[in-house]
Amino acid sequence: MEEILRTKVKDLLETKAGGKVLAKGWVRTKRGNKEIAFIALNDGSTIKNIQIVVDKTPENEAILSKISTGACISVCGSLVESVGSGQSVEIHADKIEVYGECDPMRYPLQKKDTTFEYLRTVAHMRPRTNTFGAVLRLRSQMAYAIHEYFHSKGFVYLNTPLITASDCEGAGQMFQVTTLDLNDVPKNKKGQPDFSKDFFGKQASLTVSGQLEGELGATALGEIYTFGPTFRAENSNTPRHLAEFWMIEPEMAFYDINDNMNLAEDFIKHLVKYALDNCRDDIQFLNDRYDPELISRLEGVVGTEFVRLEYTEGVRILEEAIKNGEKFEYPVYWGVDLQSEHERYLVEKHFGKPVILTGYPKDIKAFYMKQDPDGKTVRAMDVLFPKIGEIIGGSERESDLGKLEARIDELKMSRKNLEWYIDTRRFGSCPHSGFGLGFERLLLFITGMQNIRDVIPFPRTPKNCEY
Repeated sequence: MEEILRTKVKDLLETKAGGKVLAKGWVRTKRGNKEIAFIALNDGSTIKNIQIVVDKTPENEAILSKISTGACISVCGSLVESVGSGQSVEIHADKIEVYGECDPMRYPLQKKDTTFEYLRTVAHMRPRTNTFGAVLRLRSQMAYAIHEYFHSKGFVYLNTPLITASDCEGAGQMFQVTTLDLNDVPKNKKGQPDFSKDFFGKQASLTVSGQLEGELGATALGEIYTFGPTFRAENSNTPRHLAEFWMIEPEMAFYDINDNMNLAEDFIKHLVKYALDNCRDDIQFLNDRYDPELISRLEGVVGTEFVRLEYTEGVRILEEAIKNGEKFEYPVYWGVDLQSEHERYLVEKHFGKPVILTGYPKDIKAFYMKQDPDGKTVRAMDVLFPKIGEIIGGSERESDLGKLEARIDELKMSRKNLEWYIDTRRFGSCPHSGFGLGFERLLLFITGMQNIRDVIPFPRTPKNCEY
């Protein structure tokens, strides 16, 4: 007898009725009457389940008694046309094998406990829910789309270090990496930890960004991008912050700020369109279940030209809004670092479309950004999206050696660990630009989810490091 190979549920649902098939997966629901049982089976390949029809023969009754929601089974049977609505085919079971039973009294995914807050406490099981299955498939598809986009543009994928001795942002909120015995830390003559005895012989941390190393690649290879995990030891419990998150950071030689903005807009439109074209079932589910404006919001991004707005003009618009009765929690004035509420007002209420904000005050931006001739502003850019606020941050980089060194000194930054970076301005400096896209911020927009902890498989936040 010819062996029947397993077919994924996604492919079964697109197959014409007829012939024997083999499906394997987890039971979503089981129901029925005295004569027939109906099992909804899902294997993670699609948001949709395939219905298994089982005749209640004495032999099958013994098997059915072991099957409950969450159980893992194998089903061999005939693929037939479905008489019910919602799917074109179903499997009439000939043989069922139970791989793993599931105690319904202890199974943590009960219908009464499906809040996102509860599911975060059982993050090891939540991928089995429809919602998180959809989110994780979208996450995978978006990762592929990112690589596909840059590959099609001729960018080089560069792996920048996760362990670093430099602080890209200068904020100091970094996780330290050490092999020193914390119960007996060696001290130097000043009574400080003696990092010369540590594994790397110096103080090391987990990276907050691959940008600085990415610039090294761009000034040799032309156009590069990084895509990897980054870390920030910020004691924040907001719905927009994680301690471990993923960043996409392209760096491009010979790009000015306008080239940078054009690439950012094209890049994010490509990703949103890819999601709409290739992940429709999952997006439709999230649209129907949680956010009825999700699809129209995504389509709106693809089909509109982003607004280019100077920071100074943005502040003027916000100040005018306050005069007209708009209430903000945080103050607005020239020189302030705009908050999410300010960014969202510009995007959602004033313009009704994404905004790229440029020309920020020098004092609220990083040392490496290109200074404008006025000495007050830098060629920074933030892409602001509805529901999210800032989704991309970037700039033209300062290519002038003297200005870069002066800015580092002005900020009283240690040059000890930055000489290698400054070398890119000493030896064949060139105009160059880049930006960073927070992967989880992108996924918040694509999925319509409200909390960043719900778009990453295992969130790392203050006092939370399970698994």
